[in-house]
Amino acid sequence: MNVSFTDEELAFRAEVRSFFENDFPQDILEKQNLSIPLSRDDTVRWHKAAFQRGWGAPNWPQEYGGTGWSTVQKYIFADEQARANAPAYLPFGVSMVGPIIYSFGNDAQKQRFLPDILEFNTWWCQGYSETGAGSDLASLKTRADLDGDHFVVNGSKTWTTLAQYADWIFCLVRTNSDVARRQEGISFLLIDMNTPGISVKPIVLLDGEHEVNEVHFDNVRVPTENLVGEEGKGWTYGKVLLQHERTGIAGVAGSKYALSRLRTQTGTAVRGAEPLASNRIFMRKIAAAEVELKALEYTELRTLASVASGKAPGPESSILKVAGTELRQQIDALCLEAAGYYALPYVRDQYVVDFPDADRIGEGDETHSSLRYFNDRKVSIFGGSNEIQKNIIAKHVLGL
Repeated sequence: MNVSFTDEELAFRAEVRSFFENDFPQDILEKQNLSIPLSRDDTVRWHKAAFQRGWGAPNWPQEYGGTGWSTVQKYIFADEQARANAPAYLPFGVSMVGPIIYSFGNDAQKQRFLPDILEFNTWWCQGYSETGAGSDLASLKTRADLDGDHFVVNGSKTWTTLAQYADWIFCLVRTNSDVARRQEGISFLLIDMNTPGISVKPIVLLDGEHEVNEVHFDNVRVPTENLVGEEGKGWTYGKVLLQHERTGIAGVAGSKYALSRLRTQTGTAVRGAEPLASNRIFMRKIAAAEVELKALEYTELRTLASVASGKAPGPESSILKVAGTELRQQIDALCLEAAGYYALPYVRDQYVVDFPDADRIGEGDETHSSLRYFNDRKVSIFGGSNEIQKNIIAKHVLGL
């Protein structure tokens, strides 16, 4: 595979690098480097900074306000974004519901929702998983019953990321139970989070962060104009969305940054001890991860090339999801091993997890290794568990 860059692409790389060094909110990068969680305002500010540069939606077609970038430009942007340790785009609006709306929505929905998604005037969350319907999503029970010009929604969604901040939620809901297959009778509905009858209950994770939630719907009235596409075709639309999500979950650029940073840190001696780079066994582990990461990077490039030709990510996106998340967890484990006993957390109170000041590999580089390690246990589960992805690969890729 040819991964050399033209002069124009090198100029584009320089432009992107300059943006992160000069025009991106630097206080947000400082928080990133210290592993300080971003606030809602932080997230909105940096998305708007990207929008003002014309980069609000790297993957969207130009006709809807996207960049119209080539596959190589998208690759370069993601690589520079990770190099700067800048936060990744919040996926729910720009990477998930936006493409569903411009692909399957009507003109009124495109005009109403796409500009605000592009400018990040609205914060979206995803209503898919339920208790008893996670990887087996077709078992979902949240109902939307037609009542005149409204659907009446009852049920609940769980593991809803950042729903406490969201203005809107896109949901898969059951509109018909009299079907031959469970995947039928499911519809794709857009719901204003300020609608009466919606309540959000926080779920605090192992790392002490309030990142996910339960969202409950009690006779929530949703206008029928918020139905995307055809009633009962939500499973088809949802599969397309999940394929886009799984491609992004691979997180190749972020893994490259994390592994590069770890390799750099291993060359620093801490408190007079031998640098970790002198440990051949540990450095072999880093080298093995780098080889796997390079193979994953080429697989991602092939997927991006397929998308560039006008196709949606296919079942091959499951390969990216499995390999990418397992490698991410492998890198987390290496960081934890490198930090040693300095990575052990202590709990100050019920919801706050913190670390001793000495939690670092190199002087001044706090790792917060345990927090990342614990939090990233979820990446092999969300977006469809890796066990389910292996079934998809066996059936739709290998034809077994």
